[in-house]
Amino acid sequence: MPITFDHPYAAATGPWLKGNLHTHTTESDGPLPPQDTVAAYARLGYDFLTISDHDLVTDPAPLDPCGMVLIPGNEITAEGPHLLHVGARSVIAPLPERQAVIDAVNAEGGFAIVNHPNWEKDYNHCDQSLMMQWRDYAGIEIYNGVCRRVEGSPLATDRWDRLLTAGRRVWGYANDDPHRVTDYGVAWTMVCAERRDAAAILDALRAGRCYASTGVEITAIRAEGPEIVVETRNAQRMYLCTAYSRVPEVVEGPMLRWVVPEDFRFDYARVECWGSGDAMAWTQPFFLKRT
Repeated sequence: MPITFDHPYAAATGPWLKGNLHTHTTESDGPLPPQDTVAAYARLGYDFLTISDHDLVTDPAPLDPCGMVLIPGNEITAEGPHLLHVGARSVIAPLPERQAVIDAVNAEGGFAIVNHPNWEKDYNHCDQSLMMQWRDYAGIEIYNGVCRRVEGSPLATDRWDRLLTAGRRVWGYANDDPHRVTDYGVAWTMVCAERRDAAAILDALRAGRCYASTGVEITAIRAEGPEIVVETRNAQRMYLCTAYSRVPEVVEGPMLRWVVPEDFRFDYARVECWGSGDAMAWTQPFFLKRT
């Protein structure tokens, strides 16, 4: 039975842009005022930034963007698991019923990301059953930088794989979530956008034309028939991952070429790129189409 892939990179044209979607300032509990925060990320070479203070929208219009694209947002925090509201036009009421919050975010043209699901002492800031129940959110933070130094784990690919294995098509994002200056530049999302403006970046993020990174740079992502090809600048090892975090293929070096076998019984594959130290990158999933 011929096998091909349904994946977001088929429509990936344009430059790759580096950004952070989860950013706090002194308007809530971040380390620097909004303008200083923008300047700090510009110095780090970012292309876009979302200020996402808790339960309020910090208007980026009065700020000097310092050459970046500024996208309004907020972190919906009170009354339940934290949701990132990207592309915010207004403050969405933090209703305890989070599906109603997701619906309201979508209705005004933004999209929602589930934040740091493995935060807190029980590694369960957001219960898996809730993420399985909720519908129409864009994805989850598979890496949250501030969780390196607080309770829980910054990495949530285990949660992601459980969702993907159950047939949920949700994307993975990486963000800093800075509450100290030392939290800047820890994790980011690379987006392939048609233009360097907010509308194009939001469209690409929503569609999954992006990858998450803590330091590995991916230079090519494509699928050709039954083959997945991922090339990087600085990965040392590549993992092909699938249902429940199985790893059927490991390749040494900066490139992975993998042809799906005809007896492959799982519904998706994704690629993890491991570099030196804690530098990694994660592609979005490639969903199998059997024709």
